[in-house]
Amino acid sequence: MPRDSELAVVLVYPDLLGTYGDRGNALALTYRARARDLPVRLIEVAPDESAPASADLYLVGGGEDVSQALAWETLKAEKNIIRALQAGAPCLAVCAGFQLLSREFRDRDGNMVAGLGLLDVVCARLPDRRAVGEVVAEPVGIPSLPTLTGYENHQGNAVLGPDARPLGRVTHGRGNGDGSSEGAVQGSVVATYLHGPVLVRNPALADHLLERVAGPLAPVPDEAVDRLRRERIAAAGERLNSGIFDKWRGAWGRMTHARGASQ
Repeated sequence: MPRDSELAVVLVYPDLLGTYGDRGNALALTYRARARDLPVRLIEVAPDESAPASADLYLVGGGEDVSQALAWETLKAEKNIIRALQAGAPCLAVCAGFQLLSREFRDRDGNMVAGLGLLDVVCARLPDRRAVGEVVAEPVGIPSLPTLTGYENHQGNAVLGPDARPLGRVTHGRGNGDGSSEGAVQGSVVATYLHGPVLVRNPALADHLLERVAGPLAPVPDEAVDRLRRERIAAAGERLNSGIFDKWRGAWGRMTHARGASQ
């Protein structure tokens, strides 16, 4: 895409799929685009609105069980988004969004239902406690990225099929639930269980998505973000090396499960 044309970023159902501040992913993308003098327009789509079929980037965030169910009823009938992603438009899907784009996922009633099928992934439930806390992962699906960092709070897992690659290899946290992989990458879709928001905590991932449609971009130094990344990676290691973090994670997981937080 030419540098002087406008980049259209679609934020899908932010009032339903934005439980853990995932709207911040859209803000990170627009900030980093404008830092390079790249014109960008953010389009927030409500469930009762039709989404643009020819946008450049699509963002699908996380949500609690009820919100995910409401979003799913609308999303599966939203042909414009499905066509755009099938045609190769880049997409970031987080947590519940990850599950909605999968081949199958478990709904709030415990039934396995068909997802959009854009990821060769099946999302069921973790067999034990919720996955709650800091995550650190080394990139796999996009090898050019630096270490990934984020925050997880989910009961869902993700089992990848042969057509999907993990976004990262977990060094701290649970990620997809196997304690080994985190997220998935397939075609133009990047999916993850990481909040934070993930593009704020991992600006290189934001730049990767932008470069998919805008071409190579000049670096944007940001000492505040770099400092946050260093602090989060160090904190994850310190907590996991102590028994305090495991106790806190278990207590928080039981509390959020009782509240019916997002998968």
